[in-house]
Amino acid sequence: MTDNQKAQIIKLRVAGNGYGKIAQMLGISLNTVKSFCRRNDINGNTATEPSVTLTGETTCCENCGITIQQIAKQKKKRFCCDKCRNEWWNSHLDRVKRKAVYNFKCPHCGKEFHIYGDRRRKYCSHECYIADRFGGGNDE
Repeated sequence: MTDNQKAQIIKLRVAGNGYGKIAQMLGISLNTVKSFCRRNDINGNTATEPSVTLTGETTCCENCGITIQQIAKQKKKRFCCDKCRNEWWNSHLDRVKRKAVYNFKCPHCGKEFHIYGDRRRKYCSHECYIADRFGGGNDE
């Protein structure tokens, strides 16, 4: 890429043109234009508007207590990050609404068991599966 092309890319990008249009106008690859703009931090005129509008309302993370700024026109955030969300839900399993709980009777040992989320499951454990399927186990 020549210095003249680099200058034209900068000028066209600042004017608000997209990568594809610039590539087509200069007759160079789209990926060349993209990588040049990203390497040199050339964003065009779209960066002048704030990407997030805050409401001014703050809440605290339910797990760690860190203050969270709420974003306008979005659902209220309860947790500051995925780690906190996972920790909280794992420590409050009684609040999980489990809609897919299935009751089965194991064909090998006859034990009744409850399983969440997998309605195709047949056996209560891997040991029962192996024993029933391959004839192994303690009963031989």
